[in-house]
Amino acid sequence: MLDSELVSIALPVRNGADRLEGVVGSVLAQDHPHLELVISDNASTDGTEELCRDLAAGEPRIAYHRHPENIGLLGNFRHAAQVSRGAFVRWIGDDDRLEPACVSRALAEFAKDERIILVTTEVAYTGPDGVTRSAAYEGTELAGDDPVARFAEMLRLLNESHLLIDPLYGLLRRGPATGIPRRNMLREDEVFAAKLALAGPWAHVPEVLAHRNWRLERISGVARRLGVPSWQSRLANTLQCRELLAWVREAELTDDQRRRARAAVLSMYVRRQRRTVAHRSRKLLSMARLV
Repeated sequence: MLDSELVSIALPVRNGADRLEGVVGSVLAQDHPHLELVISDNASTDGTEELCRDLAAGEPRIAYHRHPENIGLLGNFRHAAQVSRGAFVRWIGDDDRLEPACVSRALAEFAKDERIILVTTEVAYTGPDGVTRSAAYEGTELAGDDPVARFAEMLRLLNESHLLIDPLYGLLRRGPATGIPRRNMLREDEVFAAKLALAGPWAHVPEVLAHRNWRLERISGVARRLGVPSWQSRLANTLQCRELLAWVREAELTDDQRRRARAAVLSMYVRRQRRTVAHRSRKLLSMARLV
């Protein structure tokens, strides 16, 4: 059993004073007794610092870190995990919420199999329309021993609904959470998910144990938030696949596994390019009708 293991919840935030109390409350309400909440404040300019210091003053499970200057979205995300102390780490967004059994249910899955590096759960997403949606993931490939089968399944899921599975908001063993290198780029979260799939088997809890807010955002807006050059938004598919292929070259795979992994990346790239071309064609057609 893993009841005595320290679990770290990593909360990166910037200017979240109006959202944080509910998130913090849901973390501290976990039924797992050994918990720390690490808040990494990315040079907030609102009342985030004051709120967090007040919360930490009365709660020894909260560790508050503040950056004097903005280190970027990914930099803050990584820092929140790196300064944590737990054997297991889970990120949480600054407007998310966890069910009280979220951590304990994930730890129960880890206890069944020491090979598992990540446990995901079903997540309920509330969209801009106020409607909450979730979906059940019923696949088994991510739990298998074949790293390329896991990798290919994750790449397949990237072209499916975001409701099915979200590895960035599951519970991770500390090694993969902090040791896998990450590059600040568009769709970096998807690249990281694919790297995790190669790293080891996953388990999934088919229960809604986490809640997130979901909003559609133009890729150019995401580029601005990440602080990456705007031209990357026009080459996002190509850059993502290049990064994946580079990681496949570095991964500990046999020649046959490497060949299969490359084929999975190229298959994803073709599907995305077709979708991009179709979207641009529809957009051009709509513009032509207005002329």
